[in-house]
Amino acid sequence: MIDELDRRLLKLLDTQPQIGVLGASRALDVARGTVQARLDKLRDRGVIASESPSLSPSALGYPVTAFCTLSISQRHGHDPVITHLAQIPEVLEVHTITGEGDLWIRIVGRDNGDLQRVLDEVLATDLVVRSSTVIALAELLPYRTLPLLDARAGD
Repeated sequence: MIDELDRRLLKLLDTQPQIGVLGASRALDVARGTVQARLDKLRDRGVIASESPSLSPSALGYPVTAFCTLSISQRHGHDPVITHLAQIPEVLEVHTITGEGDLWIRIVGRDNGDLQRVLDEVLATDLVVRSSTVIALAELLPYRTLPLLDARAGD
C-alpha cells in the first residue's frame, strides 16, 4: 500500500532524482530516518525498481526505434531466445505477449540501415521463426509511471 507520504516522496524523487535523503527530508518536512525507512520499504517491495539514471538512446546515437513481434520455436521455449537477444546491445526490452507472436521487443539503431543490421542479428537464429517490425516515427508520450500514483490515491 502506498500512503500519502510515499506518494509525495516518489513524486519528489521523480522530479528531482538527485535530491538525496537529506534533501528529501527537508523538502517533505519529515525526519531523515523516516525518508530512509520509506525508501528501504519501497525498494524491498519493488516499487522503486532502479536507482539507475534514465538514458536516452537517441542522445547516445540511436535515434531510430522499432518494435518487433517475434514468433519463436515452441520446442525450445523462451530461455534460449532471451539468451540470444540479451547479447544484442540494441535490444532494449523483451516481453512475452498474447495474440500474434510470442515476444515483443524494442530495438534501436543509428539509422535505418543500422536498424536492418540489428534485425538481422535478432533473426540470426533458428529459434526465431517469424517476425514483424514497425518503426516508431515519433515519441508522443514517453514511458511514465508517475500518473499511477495519483490513480491509486483513493485506494
